Amino acid sequence: MAYLPVLIVFVLYFAGIPIAFALFGAASSYFTFIDTTSPTHLLFQSIIRSCQSFPLLAIPFFIMAGSIMNFAGISEKLLKFTEVLTGHFSGGLAQVNVLLSLLMGGVSGSANADAAMQSKMLVPEMEKRGYNKGFAAAITAASSAVTPVIPPGINLIIYALIANVSVTKMFIAGYAPGVLMAVALMITVHFISKKRGYKATRERRATMGEIFAQLKDSIWALLFPFGIIAGLRMGMFTPSEAGAVAVVYCIFVGSIIYKRLKWEHVWPIMKETIYGTSSVTLIIVAASFFGYYMNWERIPQAITTGMLDFTRNPYVMLALINVLLLVLGMFLEGGAALIILSPLLVPVVKQLGVDPVHFGIICIVNIMIGGLTPPFGSMMFTVCAITETPLGHFMKECLPFIIALLVTLVIVTYWPGLILFLPNL
Repeated sequence: MAYLPVLIVFVLYFAGIPIAFALFGAASSYFTFIDTTSPTHLLFQSIIRSCQSFPLLAIPFFIMAGSIMNFAGISEKLLKFTEVLTGHFSGGLAQVNVLLSLLMGGVSGSANADAAMQSKMLVPEMEKRGYNKGFAAAITAASSAVTPVIPPGINLIIYALIANVSVTKMFIAGYAPGVLMAVALMITVHFISKKRGYKATRERRATMGEIFAQLKDSIWALLFPFGIIAGLRMGMFTPSEAGAVAVVYCIFVGSIIYKRLKWEHVWPIMKETIYGTSSVTLIIVAASFFGYYMNWERIPQAITTGMLDFTRNPYVMLALINVLLLVLGMFLEGGAALIILSPLLVPVVKQLGVDPVHFGIICIVNIMIGGLTPPFGSMMFTVCAITETPLGHFMKECLPFIIALLVTLVIVTYWPGLILFLPNL
């Protein structure tokens, strides 16, 4: 009976109940019908306490900054800069798609926001230039998997709160795997484009003068991600304060420099921020309540003991966890999988000497791959809905990109020095 709420969560989730309400319902059923010894006021205290976390302030600030970026024209400046850098490659516009997602990671930190933006901005243009629609949709979804790995990805913040690790270290650890994922996708695009004859968008490589001219035009957009990390490393502000700085910076650039941000944009920006923040925060609060139940029953400790009894080899354990996350990622939405599984798995890997920052990156890369696969892949559904691409066609075109990301996942898993080099400087 003690494990019944875990089953209830999955039953409710697969019945179409939002994950936040599934977690609330399962935990409530336990304290209402199974173990009635906990005073009600303690339960409510645990729920309220989960909201009273200073690092959580980073979430609404960075969501707002990403929204302002789109209205301020900063995304457009990034697009022009990426085309100067990679437009001369085979499949030039597809290469631009990947590089733009890499740069957008420092802007929005949201895979679905990036997928939606590029589906509207790049996929129609790729079709006009002779790209297969399924290929255009597939590379748009696959490249959006890079975005949350680059700071200030919301999943980096959520994992840091769950695993009780430094948000700044998680931010800095995201750069190497994010770049590695982008390189793997760009290599895959190159081979597919050569085979299909997808042409470059530029006839020749841009000269240093052209690159410098576009860099000068896009410098205010490019300063944002690098400025945030530099400020964190120099101790000028905390991750939460960095979100506030990002909002002020975006407003300044959008209204004073690019002169694209208007008063009529205030309400859409506020609405996007409120919707995005409330959905994420509600899930965090529900997960905290569910975590209270699991700790009450000592479920994480039981799972840790069971997994360690099976194997104490860290390499074998990480392989098993990767398979588990990949399978569950096909059925659970990425954020839900991270929130449910991290409290269970972090104690296991800590016992085996795996750095929790390294493990967090493994989890996030893993669940981003899950976002590309049926039946619950969020980026897959976002791109297919906007571009009106049949699911079967999308999956056929996306398979090479999923394989490329799986190769990256293996490297990220078994080369911890690559992930921890920057955070440990």
